[in-house]
Amino acid sequence: MDKEVLIELKNVSVQYRFPTEKVNSIKEYVVRLFKRKLHYRMFNALDNISLKVCRGESLGIIGHNGAGKSTLLKVIAEILQPTTGSVEINGISTLLSLGTGFDSEETGRNNIYLSGAYMGLSKKQIDEKYDEIVAFSELGEFINVPIKNYSSGMRSRLAFAIAVDVQPDIMLTDEVLSTGDAAYARKCGKKIAEIKSKGTTFILVSHSMSMIRDMCTKVLWLDHGKMKMYGDAAEVCSAYEADSLQKSKAGETPYQKLNVTKT
Repeated sequence: MDKEVLIELKNVSVQYRFPTEKVNSIKEYVVRLFKRKLHYRMFNALDNISLKVCRGESLGIIGHNGAGKSTLLKVIAEILQPTTGSVEINGISTLLSLGTGFDSEETGRNNIYLSGAYMGLSKKQIDEKYDEIVAFSELGEFINVPIKNYSSGMRSRLAFAIAVDVQPDIMLTDEVLSTGDAAYARKCGKKIAEIKSKGTTFILVSHSMSMIRDMCTKVLWLDHGKMKMYGDAAEVCSAYEADSLQKSKAGETPYQKLNVTKT
């Protein structure tokens, strides 16, 4: 029996434009833009990405900073629309990303209810899950403190606790598991294995190759927005590490070549 496809991307590209000359202020940028005196190039954040991910699979996404990893997650989460290509998502997805998804002025408690409502849960359903979420987050009395006073690790704990309790069809995580302590990371790993066994598709963006190897069966390597390699986690991670080491010895940086389209 064929597995249920939850994520399918066909020839997806995302382009941003950036000025090719210095602009001293936002006002100058706007004025020159409207007068059509602003010269720019199109930056290809994602370039012709095609991908299928089935229910219950675990996919790691790796690459240097700026390779397009977070952009790809936002496309899958349907936060960002591609410039070209098509995206088909079957099911409810949750994106865990540092600095996103919470109202910083509200308390942890209120953010649980806000997040739950965003995921389509009623107040009664959130009430039933509330104690489990707080217990898993291990935040204790800090649950009544505004999010703006949380450390990145505390934000991660709360975001993860909400997501796993809701049991989404697709769980997208962007470096959010790398901010906690080792004991909590192991706890999260066990919980991820549990929800994967129930059919949740797990996608992880991380610079930690050990975490990618432990949690993912397949890996997508992005390089300047393009698919560099896709396949078995151990094989792709090893190739990426060897490439990074070679470039480091040669004194190269990942930003020396921009993936741009001339205009």
